[in-house]
Amino acid sequence: MLSVSHKMPSHTSGFSSTPFIVAVPDLAPVVKLGNAETEEVMSFLSERPVHTVAMASLITDNGIESDLNRGIFYGYRNESGDLEAVALIGHSTLVDARSDRSLKSLAFTAKSSVTPINLIMSSGNDAETFFAYYGNGALLPRDVANELLFETSFPFPVQECNWDLRNAVPSEIDQIACAHAEVAFIESGIDPMSRDRNGFLRRVLRRIEQGRTFVLFEDGKLVFKADIIAETPEVIYLEGVYVARGHRRKGIASSCLAKLCLTLLERSSTVCLLSNASMQHAHKCFEKAGFQKTGSCKTVFI
Repeated sequence: MLSVSHKMPSHTSGFSSTPFIVAVPDLAPVVKLGNAETEEVMSFLSERPVHTVAMASLITDNGIESDLNRGIFYGYRNESGDLEAVALIGHSTLVDARSDRSLKSLAFTAKSSVTPINLIMSSGNDAETFFAYYGNGALLPRDVANELLFETSFPFPVQECNWDLRNAVPSEIDQIACAHAEVAFIESGIDPMSRDRNGFLRRVLRRIEQGRTFVLFEDGKLVFKADIIAETPEVIYLEGVYVARGHRRKGIASSCLAKLCLTLLERSSTVCLLSNASMQHAHKCFEKAGFQKTGSCKTVFI
């Protein structure tokens, strides 16, 4: 998301803090997933590649069982033993549920998460429904982001870019981390540099070392950056699009994004990103870079 100077508005008016009584669902179909089930899980996720790219990429990078996932993968199996839902329950809780019953059961499972849940993401309005079950209506989210999904693929409108966009190097981590923290604060209201500086820096460095952070520097100063947060052969998901103050509204972001996407589409079928629905200036930039709005979802911050 393009960095701006104001805090994202809160959207919690649709929630009530009045508790409601919901019968505890049958949790027997919920199973903790392991590395031995990788092929089955990846096949399930591949049915909705854009919506599940974050989970699929984590599994490819780390395996199903890994502390690097900052959570635990669970599945919901139907009467035939087939997967009906997959979720990563943890710091960033990601859910792909194909039925109401599986969504409800996974939400109740999340109540026992050892890792504190910071946010919930899913397609459509599923994140809000998940949160309602998770809190029995007694909790209010810290914030809810209404987000638009943008995608691009070939045929791609080629745009000339004379900027020297390149992969970041570890020695540039200080400026990159500060920029990413600014974007994260705008999106979530939390400064990751203050909450967990060392952990945040480790994650930023890992992404740089994976070749997933792209930057433009001018006179030793960071001007533009964008990160691959998740990647599969079908989809690459971008995050943390940032333009430094003093360089905004000059066409740098759209030009650099177009150049980056032209390269990324050589190794994946689709490039996508999410953007807060209120950030219309960012949407114009994405559209100029060749993206099209294809859907929407909500992210619930706890």
